[in-house]
This record gives sequence, C-alpha cells and structure tokens, in this order.
Amino acid sequence: MEKHQSILELHPGLVWGFAVTVVIMLLLDLGVFNKKSHEVSSKEATIWSVVWISLSMIFSGVVYWVFNQADGHHLAVEKFTQYQAAYWIEKALSVDNLFVFILVFGFFKVPKYLHHKVLFWGIIGALIFRAIFIFAGVELINLTYLPEMHIFGEAVKINIVMALFGIFLIYAGIKSWGDGGDDEDEDFSNTAGAKLIKSFWKVADNYDGDKFFTVKNGIRMATPLLVVVGVIEFTDVLFAVDSIPAIFAISDDPFILYTSNIFAILGLRSLYFLLANFIHMFSKLPYGLAIILSFIGVKMLIAPWIHISSPISLGVVGGVLVISVILSIMFPEKEDEAKEKLEEK
Repeated sequence: MEKHQSILELHPGLVWGFAVTVVIMLLLDLGVFNKKSHEVSSKEATIWSVVWISLSMIFSGVVYWVFNQADGHHLAVEKFTQYQAAYWIEKALSVDNLFVFILVFGFFKVPKYLHHKVLFWGIIGALIFRAIFIFAGVELINLTYLPEMHIFGEAVKINIVMALFGIFLIYAGIKSWGDGGDDEDEDFSNTAGAKLIKSFWKVADNYDGDKFFTVKNGIRMATPLLVVVGVIEFTDVLFAVDSIPAIFAISDDPFILYTSNIFAILGLRSLYFLLANFIHMFSKLPYGLAIILSFIGVKMLIAPWIHISSPISLGVVGGVLVISVILSIMFPEKEDEAKEKLEEK
C-alpha cells in the first residue's frame, strides 16, 4: 500500500504555523491575561474554552484543505476525521483527568487563585511528555509487525504493540465502569510526583503566594505549590497511559496525533474551571468513557481483519459523549452530593 505523506512533509509552513500559534497563545495566556494570579470565573473559563475549541476546529479545517489540495477529497476526509476523533477522545478522557485534579487541589488545600498557575505549568510538562510518547509510540508500532500469516483463512499482519494496547484498553474500560471513586481516598502527598520534588528540595509547610520557592531561616525551600505541580505532572503521565494508546487506533500520522492532542490539552485549564463549577452535570460521563475505551480496544484487536474507518470511529465517540451528557442532564446527580464526593479524602 502506498504510504501517503504526512502534513509535515506536505506543508512545512503548517508545522511552523502550529508551533508559533501555540507559543503565542501560551505567552498571551501567562504574560498578559494571567500575569497576576487570580481566581478564574465561569465567564472567563467559558471564553477561553470557546477560543481553544475554535482554534482546534480551524486547524482541522486546515488539515482537510492541505490534504484535499495534495491528495484529493477522500484522503482529506480521512485525515480530517482522524484529527477530530483523536481530539475528542483526548478531550473526553481529559475530563476524567480533571476530576482527579479537583481532588488534588482539595487534598493540598490550594487557594483557588493559584489553580490556573499550577495547571499552566502542568500543561507545559504535558506538551513535552506527549511529544515523547506519541512520536516514540508510532516508531515502536512500526517496528513490531509480525510477518504475514494466515488466520481464519485470511492473510493478516498482526502488530504486537497494538494488540497489547487493545487488550489493555478493554481492561481499562471494564475496570473504569465500576471503579470511578478509587482516587477519593488516595494520599497524594505520597505519589511519585510529590516524592520526586521532596527528593530534591526541602518543602516548606505553608504557601508563599504564587511562588514555587521561598526562603525560611536562610534556607531556600520549595513551597507546597511546587509539590502540587509535581503531582499534577505525574497524574497526567498516568492518564496518558490510557489516552495515548487510544489515539494510536485512530491514525499512524504522528503530526495529526500530536496536534490534536495538544489542542485538546491546551483547553484543559478552562475546561477544569467550568467542570469545577458544574461537576454535577457530568455524573454519567465516566460510563461513556468506559464504553469509548472498550470500543477502541476492540477496534485495535480486530484491525487485521476488519477496518473501522475514522468517520465511523468519530461517530461512535461523538455519539457516546453526547448520550452521556444527555443522560447526565436527564438523571442528574445532586450538586451537593457530587461536590462531597470530591471533597472527601
């Protein structure tokens, strides 16, 4: 089968355009709009959510335009839906991640005006780790195809890594269906992220405004805020174990996967502030995420025999998410009960 060029090969300017856009938006976010730490309102979070989602949708349109010009409508639709499916899978799984962020902030009693700064630096780390995971993952998958063999009367090429990912995602989906509250009793001060920070610096007992370091009795010490960043970073790495294998089922183009992943992650902060205020509206979403993980796992396992196209995958993911939200609205969990679950430690 002829291997089509990636967007990176077709349009280098698009790569620079993506990079410059992300850098400019991050600089504006930290250096202009959030130069001074403050509590983010629902209105501000809504505006930023619209901005990031709009940028992502515009970029997906550019993906379609580039491939339509180079390879025609059919491949352009395939790449467009690959991007969309990968984006919404990451976005959906990120919501589950944000539930844990709320628990972390509650555990460490982080003042609300510092939440944005922690999430900003947490996302900077995510940009780096996701690049490593995605580009290394694609190369690993390309290297782990078994020789062609005949199974059930058909000649197939099975990929060991994809098969393992598929089994893992089915397991993760089944497990997440019934184990949604395991993190509520976790001692986040003993996670690997917290231990890493404590292994390098002595940690002060109290926060010092929005500083990561402070001086106590002439000794330079890390503040609890830096520990929280370490915990958030480690939590994101753990969640990437679910989300990164999931998007490998959608596309083998690392640029498509990385750009969709990054745009989804960059909208996490604003999504967090919306979720924190309206958490009771997502009570059925964990069940939807379990179905999505299981579907993607099955898609990976049957890929050598049955190809599920990106448009169909996008339809399944989008449909499950919409139904989950509708059911959450129709059968809401009481707001007080939802908040109590997250505040318990």
